[in-house]
Amino acid sequence: MSDRIGAAVLALVCLAVLSLAAWLNPSADGHGTHTQLGLTKCMWVAAFDRPCPTCGMTTSFSHAAEGSWFQAFKTQPMGALLSLMTALIMWGSAIQATTGARIGSMIQPIFKPKFFTLFGVLFVGAWIYKVMTWS
Repeated sequence: MSDRIGAAVLALVCLAVLSLAAWLNPSADGHGTHTQLGLTKCMWVAAFDRPCPTCGMTTSFSHAAEGSWFQAFKTQPMGALLSLMTALIMWGSAIQATTGARIGSMIQPIFKPKFFTLFGVLFVGAWIYKVMTWS
């Protein structure tokens, strides 16, 4: 029963993130959407006039939540990937919470050191892409 409760909590957290992203209006600049949440502008951008490693993630999530997947990927490739992963985790967790299916234990073997290495490489690659496309 505790697995189902944990899955329900995870599904609700993912749903909250995706709902918040859908509520936001993606910035045309490709970054800065987070300021709609009352957060300050990125200090990294202010100090260096270059994108930070997570620059454009909120904007990318917002585009993805609107169904604009190409724009989400163009804005921040890692943000598009993370938004897709968030949606998949939400659905998988909701299924586990409602049916008791052990989806988490089926996916768990994927999470080996190679997965995290690939994730890190993709993260750095997305940052390099953002730096190269910065205007």
